[in-house]
Amino acid sequence: MNWIDVAVLALPALPLLSAALLPLLCGQNRRRAARWSIGFTALTVLLALVLLVHYLHSAQSAPMFVGVTQIGLLLDPLSLAMSVLVAGISLIVHVYSLNYMADEPGYVRFFSLLDLMTASILVMVSAGDLLTLLAAWFAVGQLLYFLLGHNTERQATGRYAFWTFITYRLGDLPLVGAALLLVKAYGVWDLPGLFARIAADPHVQLGGVAVVPLAGLLVALAAFARSAQFPLHIWLPYTMDGPTPVSALMHAGIVNAGGFLFNRFAPLLIHAPDVLHLAFVVGLATALLGSALMLTQNDIKKSLGYSTMGQMGFMIMECGLGAFSLAVYHLIAHGLFKATLFLSSGNVIGDTRRDDGVPADDIYTFVVERRPLRAVKVPWLIAALITVLVPAVVLGLSHWLVAADFFHKQGAVVLLFFGWVTGAQVFFSIHKLPSENPWRSLTMIFLSFLIVVVGYTLIAHVFEAFLYPDPVLRDATYAAAGINLLAFDLMIIFLTVVLVGAWLVTFYAQSLDLEGRPGTLWNAIYLNLYTLFSREFYVSDVYTQLSRGAVAAAKRVNVWLRWV
Repeated sequence: MNWIDVAVLALPALPLLSAALLPLLCGQNRRRAARWSIGFTALTVLLALVLLVHYLHSAQSAPMFVGVTQIGLLLDPLSLAMSVLVAGISLIVHVYSLNYMADEPGYVRFFSLLDLMTASILVMVSAGDLLTLLAAWFAVGQLLYFLLGHNTERQATGRYAFWTFITYRLGDLPLVGAALLLVKAYGVWDLPGLFARIAADPHVQLGGVAVVPLAGLLVALAAFARSAQFPLHIWLPYTMDGPTPVSALMHAGIVNAGGFLFNRFAPLLIHAPDVLHLAFVVGLATALLGSALMLTQNDIKKSLGYSTMGQMGFMIMECGLGAFSLAVYHLIAHGLFKATLFLSSGNVIGDTRRDDGVPADDIYTFVVERRPLRAVKVPWLIAALITVLVPAVVLGLSHWLVAADFFHKQGAVVLLFFGWVTGAQVFFSIHKLPSENPWRSLTMIFLSFLIVVVGYTLIAHVFEAFLYPDPVLRDATYAAAGINLLAFDLMIIFLTVVLVGAWLVTFYAQSLDLEGRPGTLWNAIYLNLYTLFSREFYVSDVYTQLSRGAVAAAKRVNVWLRWV
């Protein structure tokens, strides 16, 4: 066993050792326990970075299996990228918790649970066989229940932690079924051997049923439950009642584990195109729903929870388009960004208590600051052309310069389409804001958009080559997500015409100033939509009624069987 093997095994062993030593050696000494835990986590981060640097310098392309027979850990680009992310965010959360949890009971227990969670996620992302993956997958859900319910004095905390526990247990069952099905059909537990046999014969059947499509569907269902996809999303926004450090750690490899699972089973899913199409539909619905619900929350952590739901929808949608590496890039960027937002949420609440944050709109500026606002607007037709054309040109040129064959992949075209919609919406939103110099605002937005898109394009393509060095597998993922070419072209044309028409109508309506008039159809639609969003599409109400009905039915059965 060389030093690489030892380092791979030591990566999850360090936080596991810390979790075991804290209650034994530190007792109730809070500061000593926190420093020990932070020290072990810092060593874990350092070890993950060393392994990443070594892998980059060694130019190794095949995954490295470390273990005995068919049980062990994998050293590959996916496990390395996820390990650095998990260890890095865990270290930040540990340092933040040093003072944040100082007045909470169970201080040593909390740090021990954080270490156990870090170790479990590291084992999950580097698992080299189905058995290890299942054990770590289950452990992450179990430990999350304990962390979310850390404060046992609050009844709501325990209730919502139990919601998460039940959802995760339901999501574990499909993954267990997929593992048993694959082992029965192909006879191996280790992932490299399993994927090699699937590539050699993807059409194996059991009892007349194709194994690979069914196993792919079960894997997707497990990913949907873990990543809060509609309609299994209701647990996520209500977990915000738990400690803030736990909310931040959830984005290091817990709630975004669905994207990791899709990437880990990419060699399986390229033979199950219908599963990828389902992932696209579910991810799209989740992204739209989460993004809409985020805008109607008055609790900052709950708003961040729905924002996470929307981003997880985008991540699963990217997997459904065959852009597996882009989903991992999205996962890492969102994990770092959202963890920072959660750890800063307390500062936002404190600032809000000192300043109500009333926006400086026309009335505020005129009444409070006693000065008129000389708002100038770009003509509506020119603004509409800028909104539609500028993002399309920037996105198209940037991707064409990096990869000329990018436009031959349907998934890539859909991603560009959504990028165009997002960029156009930014220009549209800026046009709506009153400004004394709208051309300067549009220029600044254009430059920012250009820098972000070019940087994102370059990084995304380099990261794709790192994560999937085999170009055949990269092309196979996009090909598996493709649909009939005529239907695809008609869909893109239809959506483009609808969106461009909607923007033109909206710009023209704004030029007539119809939005501010009471009693208009626009205001009626807005109020009804806000009511629907504020009640969260009544999903939680439906679940509440279903649970009450199940409890009532269980009581009647108990009485009928004379158990009570």
